[in-house]
Amino acid sequence: MLSAPDFEYVTRLLLDNAAIRINTTQEYLVRSRLEPLAKESGLPSLTALVEELRRQPYGELHRRVVEAMTTNETSFFRDVHPFEALKVAVIPEILRRKNDRSFRVWSAACSTGQEPYSLAMMLSEMPMLKEFRINILATDLARSTLEKAEQGVYTALDVGRGLPARALAQHFERQGTSFRVKPQLRALIEWRQLNLAGKWPSMLPFDLILMRNVLIYFSPTTTESILRNARNVLQNHGAMFLGTTENMLGLSTGLESVTHGKTIYYKRAAGRP
Repeated sequence: MLSAPDFEYVTRLLLDNAAIRINTTQEYLVRSRLEPLAKESGLPSLTALVEELRRQPYGELHRRVVEAMTTNETSFFRDVHPFEALKVAVIPEILRRKNDRSFRVWSAACSTGQEPYSLAMMLSEMPMLKEFRINILATDLARSTLEKAEQGVYTALDVGRGLPARALAQHFERQGTSFRVKPQLRALIEWRQLNLAGKWPSMLPFDLILMRNVLIYFSPTTTESILRNARNVLQNHGAMFLGTTENMLGLSTGLESVTHGKTIYYKRAAGRP
């Protein structure tokens, strides 16, 4: 068990460096994520890990703790219906309003890469995008996660979660007992480390932003700030998707919701600069 001061130290570390909130009921989560890291670091216990963190200024070990505490649960074509809405309604509407031949997408909090690769598969197969330059920016807080995602190598268990057999055959090549995304698909994606709760770099505007299943870890104030920043890099004709359990109720973001079947997505509010 972590002592109260040690638990408070870890929660403050996460809040200050990733704006992630952990409450006292989630001590089990801290133990399950950080005990393996303590062992990996040659430390005898979680208490020893926190002692080591306290002894030194913010550095590599602190970064690994923050990354270990970020949730990387994901799958190919997660929830299915948002991708169907994109294909049949959202993307055709965006293209009707565009006046150039580029299509820019941002997959924020991309985890181990299943979402941006799902987008790349879908977009590359859409006839209406055949003459467009497709560029997908995939970002995540965790450097180690991004490195795994960029490799594009997945186990049989990974590809068994949401990936249709046809897509596996068309877009992956077998590599021993694993499967790797083919080079032409990987070429559509740029990988970049980014802390959504921190200062954002300069970015060209996007036609489509997916920021799914990450805002639930932030305070309302931080969430509102992130969504305002996202609105500022969303094209006037663009669309933004959140996770199925996330919404903007009570937040001032300059975005308005649109419903298509089971899917809710967001656009820049009419009449707002």
